[in-house]
Amino acid sequence: MTENIEEVEFTIFDTETTGLNPVSGDRIVELAGLRVKGKARIAEFDTLVNPQRGISPGAFAVNKITPEMLQGAPRIEKVMPEFLAFIQGSCLCSYNAEFDLSFLNQELKLMGQAVIADIAIFDVLTMAKRLLPGLTRYALWFVAEKLGIKLTQKHRAFADVEMTWKVFSKFKIICEQKGITNFTDFSNLFAFKFT
Repeated sequence: MTENIEEVEFTIFDTETTGLNPVSGDRIVELAGLRVKGKARIAEFDTLVNPQRGISPGAFAVNKITPEMLQGAPRIEKVMPEFLAFIQGSCLCSYNAEFDLSFLNQELKLMGQAVIADIAIFDVLTMAKRLLPGLTRYALWFVAEKLGIKLTQKHRAFADVEMTWKVFSKFKIICEQKGITNFTDFSNLFAFKFT
């Protein structure tokens, strides 16, 4: 695939969760995605998810999602097929992709389904470390601030997706200035490697 990056569809996505460890039982409580091509927004995906368990105090302190907010929310068994349909034919893009992917894949395993594979996945955190070396920290809000993006990180899935897209868009401009405009070169530099 040697097409220009601007011709490729990306789904920028984010999860909010009950805690930090999907293997020990933490679950997704919010899932959001924004499908884009170049500078155009194509479609949005945003839903709370009833995790069928409590939210850790640490997670609540970050995302402020309460059990009451989740009572009427759909379960992951309904949400996941819709999300997989939403991302079909696009590349995935996330800030700290390993974290979000570990939750998506654990939910798929619990549903008895195949994990996400054979899809290009880009980690905007990896891009930040390679394109902005020497920062004192690499939190999404901090990187956004360094790039001149005037948004407050709210730690809700769709708000974080919006911020990630703005950061990703700035990084695409930096890549273009460095002569990295085709998808193959972009993938070789920044695609997330499955382990």
